[in-house]
Amino acid sequence: MELRPSRLRWKPRGRRTFTWEQAVSLVFLLVAVLYLNQFVLPSIEVASAPTPTPTPAPEALVLQARNLFQEGRIEAAIQTYQRALLLEPEQASWHWELGRVQALVGQYEAALTSVSNALLLNPEYPEALVLRGWLLHQLDRTAEGLAHLRRGLDLDAQSALGWALYAEVLADQALYTDAGSSSRKALALDPGLLESRRARGYVLFVTGNYDEAVQEFKAALAINPYIPSLHLYLGLVYRAQGKYKEAISAFLEANALNPQDPFPDYLISRTYAGNGQFGAALQYAQTAVEEAPTDPLLRGNLGVMLYKNQKYKEAVEQLALIVKGGTSPEGYTFKKQPLTYGRVAEFYYTYGLALVRLGRCDEAVPVFREILAKVPGDEIAVFNARTGLERCGALEGEAPATTSEGD
Repeated sequence: MELRPSRLRWKPRGRRTFTWEQAVSLVFLLVAVLYLNQFVLPSIEVASAPTPTPTPAPEALVLQARNLFQEGRIEAAIQTYQRALLLEPEQASWHWELGRVQALVGQYEAALTSVSNALLLNPEYPEALVLRGWLLHQLDRTAEGLAHLRRGLDLDAQSALGWALYAEVLADQALYTDAGSSSRKALALDPGLLESRRARGYVLFVTGNYDEAVQEFKAALAINPYIPSLHLYLGLVYRAQGKYKEAISAFLEANALNPQDPFPDYLISRTYAGNGQFGAALQYAQTAVEEAPTDPLLRGNLGVMLYKNQKYKEAVEQLALIVKGGTSPEGYTFKKQPLTYGRVAEFYYTYGLALVRLGRCDEAVPVFREILAKVPGDEIAVFNARTGLERCGALEGEAPATTSEGD
């Protein structure tokens, strides 16, 4: 039966007499209530509201972040630094510490933001200036970066970090004498600083002193074995020494520490290819592209490895994205990569050779001619371009080079 509002409303009735029996009942009811209040209810355990967890002090969070970093829990360390800075955002040194950790694991844009925050709070902070300079160099703003590095070293000429980072930038500028001097100075000032060891190893590597470079990178890893880039550097030195097994092991270690980074897979692919293991090289090239499907370097490398595995049609499909631009099978759009020396030249001549294998010389010949015109100093690219023109009957009497196809 539906209860309508009118049936729920209380209506007063006529006056009633209060009887003796009702009075007795009321007394008993009052006694029962008093008993419950005095004896029963106090003995019942009342569920209390959960006690709020106290917010850790920001200093404790920073200490925790440092420990997490040393344990290799990098993302947890970064998040913990960020929690501390939310509570106390005016600590310039904490912004710098966060930026250093981010820089060490390759998060350059985020690191630049962190050290910039430190400099907003303290514009004359030498360690933040040199780190910002190094980060600007990593982000292709080298002139601006060098100015920051020099300013930081002017403020603190005893900064081991400053000399270490300066050495790496100088080495990238092919200023090897100055880079060597700076790296030795950093090492003398603080041999226990990871960046001092890394910088010295890097300078030794780019100058061909591989045995010494291995020792420096191992020393850096002894300070903190959880930095992926240190394993990558060590692998590159091993590969330069022809120690392919050791190189791949180092790259795999970097991959395990940062599985989202496609670069270790790329380096493993190149290393296997250099050792003639083209099947394995293709596998890792495909993995790298899956992790970063819009990266032209990785896409071009996949095309090269397809060619090495005699998958010429698929190689042309991938390399055309680099040489001509277009849309990948997965729907990603690529712009034509301008022909330059080095890896891009390899993509161009491999594309041309794959076209020749498919009998498409009319498309291949213009590619080879572009190589001869734009990168005449690249001996491997020129040799392969001339070989392709010869196979297409379009060499026009030019003498072939003596270098073989590159890896």
